[in-house]
Amino acid sequence: MNLQDNLIKKYKIGGSKISIKKVLTIAGSDTSGGAGIQADLKTFQERGVYGMNALTVIVTMDPRNRWAHKVFPVELNVIKEQIDTVINGIGVDALKTGMLPTAEIIEYVGSVLKDLKNPIVIDPVMVCKVTSGSTENLFPENVTAMKKYLLPYATVVTPNLFEAAQLAGIEKINTIEEAKEAAKKIYDLGAKNVVIKGRKFFAGDKSVDILYNGKNFEFFESEKIDTEWNHGAGCTFSASVTAEIAKGATVSQAVATTKKLIAEALKQSFKLNDYTGPLNHKAFALK
Repeated sequence: MNLQDNLIKKYKIGGSKISIKKVLTIAGSDTSGGAGIQADLKTFQERGVYGMNALTVIVTMDPRNRWAHKVFPVELNVIKEQIDTVINGIGVDALKTGMLPTAEIIEYVGSVLKDLKNPIVIDPVMVCKVTSGSTENLFPENVTAMKKYLLPYATVVTPNLFEAAQLAGIEKINTIEEAKEAAKKIYDLGAKNVVIKGRKFFAGDKSVDILYNGKNFEFFESEKIDTEWNHGAGCTFSASVTAEIAKGATVSQAVATTKKLIAEALKQSFKLNDYTGPLNHKAFALK
């Protein structure tokens, strides 16, 4: 199949007219390329949507200090210009948020979200993986701002276990039952759908993610993948959900598709250096 045939199949090109959904990520840059807007844009491309970005922060890693993270927020006026370019200059079919480094930026993004009619996916990024999969809370003071300014407008919010506990105001989530209780608390903050990514951390031989829509729980399972190279999995998950919803999938369908793809991408993950390794975004390619 040549390039033109590939484009016709992937983007449903008819003659010279391209029909493709447009998706925005408002998030940070991961200089190592595995997470943040880099992961988002790779995922958007593989899932057949047109990706755009508004950069909120640049994250670097110190190779002389065990990959310790440094964060450099983008000035608010620059963020405003980027968002204006995309939303008012182009338009979006869906958008997602990722790392928002200050309460001021969170409040501004919330002011944008409240006027949108499009699906909104909130990835409440609070941590970065560092050596051996441990975590550090980069912006603990921002949890309150996320609850107030972001969650009320979320079509879907996609916390991991640490982030879910922070949003729900509980110490730690260890079991599926505790995750269900956290999902209820987060739903009460305004999100229409809550997806808690349990991944490999619950007991049993399955990786389990939980979707709560205010009435029912739905569970999505895949095999547990034994790899430490999972950098960017959370960003990729939320980006895939955003892309699928933009194309017309229900939230449940989007999560089901994403769960399968994440498992395959983790199987193909690879070591980048002694500290980090990403999942393989080529696993998300349209078939």
